[in-house]
Amino acid sequence: MSLTRLALRFAAPAPKVEAFDRYLFIGPHPDDIEVGAGATAAKLVAAGKQVCFLICTDGRYGLEHAPEGTTPEALIELRKAEAVASAKLLGVEDVRFLGFSDGGFYDFEDLVKAAARAVGDFQPQVILAPDPDVKSECHADHKNAGEATKRLAFFAPFPEIMARYGAQPAPVQALAFYMTAHPNRFVGTRGLLQRQLDALLCHRTQFPPESEAFQSAALYLKLRSIDFGLRSLQGRAEGFRVLGKTHMHCLPETGR
Repeated sequence: MSLTRLALRFAAPAPKVEAFDRYLFIGPHPDDIEVGAGATAAKLVAAGKQVCFLICTDGRYGLEHAPEGTTPEALIELRKAEAVASAKLLGVEDVRFLGFSDGGFYDFEDLVKAAARAVGDFQPQVILAPDPDVKSECHADHKNAGEATKRLAFFAPFPEIMARYGAQPAPVQALAFYMTAHPNRFVGTRGLLQRQLDALLCHRTQFPPESEAFQSAALYLKLRSIDFGLRSLQGRAEGFRVLGKTHMHCLPETGR
């Protein structure tokens, strides 16, 4: 580790995920938040925090496990209902949908503007989203959601810039990436795995209970929680790449 990175670690540590009051979880599709950070969302709600789920796309092309004969248009409504039920199981009542087409069939700037309006309306202190800088990520919706979040997390406190998006400024102080290869903060989630899995099962068009898709996801989430728990000495945990306001601009060392 270089002296610069070592100095940054002590002079400007990454914010602790649980140290705030208002959290906006951004998901590219219905079910992504549950996979990436469902246990953390449940823990924050149980602690009395204000939590909102914002889902960017309608998931219309996730037809692999949907009932035979389901059309993309019908799947949109099914996935909305599944997302609301899943969030409620985690304790989240505020679920919002931007309604963009699954598969990246939208203009990125339109996504940014719509997400900006949601940020301005909810007034989060922390925004959570999938890490768009993971080298193996190939899904355009995941990368777009993460990139839009990066832009908004930095610009949210600036009234003049947010006004260009038709949005109110918001007091965002931290950005936490889930589905990341390089976590630097961990949230202990002991006792929350089953609730996370039950929430995932609400997405029946994607994870039928007896399907290989659900069994594989369940095994992955279990092993991931153990891995992150060992790394953080918390037993079970979820990991995030967290950036505070200090880390978001002109500090390339924090991105290594």
